[in-house]
Amino acid sequence: QVQLVESGGGLVQAGVSLRLSCAASGRTFTNYRMGWFRQAQGKEREFVASISGSGGVRSYTYYADSVKGRFTISRDNAKNTVYLQMNSLKPEDTAVYYCAATQKVTVLAGEYDYWGQGTQVTVSS
Repeated sequence: QVQLVESGGGLVQAGVSLRLSCAASGRTFTNYRMGWFRQAQGKEREFVASISGSGGVRSYTYYADSVKGRFTISRDNAKNTVYLQMNSLKPEDTAVYYCAATQKVTVLAGEYDYWGQGTQVTVSS
């Protein structure tokens, strides 16, 4: 089992930055690719970003086109934590953000095995 707890959400104005954190516990953190997903009200959960288990300069990251160039995913394996730095936030970024863990190379939510409870991000115009 892997337990995931997100934090860092909030209500912000468009154009500002926010950093989400996800603390993991349980099994070996580096064994898992970590991902961030989001779900806006009335919409399906969508992939945001993911990062391979190694972290650091050898990590492999993937981003949804909608956030590429604005969001950065990173991880600190010494702290068992993954981050999502969100810059230049837009109202359409408003959603509940979830972190998730998988042992596959995938952007599909259904292939992530463990999920956090989510943290709300609201961006006002």
